[in-house]
Amino acid sequence: MITAIVLYKLPPHIDLAACAAHYRTIAPGFRDVPGLIRKQFIYAEDGWAGGVYLWETRAAAETSYAGPWLDGIRERYGMDPQIRFFETACITDNAIEAVLLPDATR
Repeated sequence: MITAIVLYKLPPHIDLAACAAHYRTIAPGFRDVPGLIRKQFIYAEDGWAGGVYLWETRAAAETSYAGPWLDGIRERYGMDPQIRFFETACITDNAIEAVLLPDATR
């Protein structure tokens, strides 16, 4: 599994309320993204926002972060997003009361 942290700087007129409203509008569309396990939509008071994604594979993430998704980020925020990829070694998920151990033999 791959965790990706995606960040972009918001224009000054987009505050938490506006950002959250946009996220709530687009969130259902992420249910059908191939290879995406989970996405957390994030916002910081200094005007940075983005997402923390859990992916089945890096290839799935890279495919999703190209094309229309990237075009939309550039159009809305006027920049390329910062993206960092991490191998996910272990997940504690209190919602399902489990510790998940992805294959780390790569």
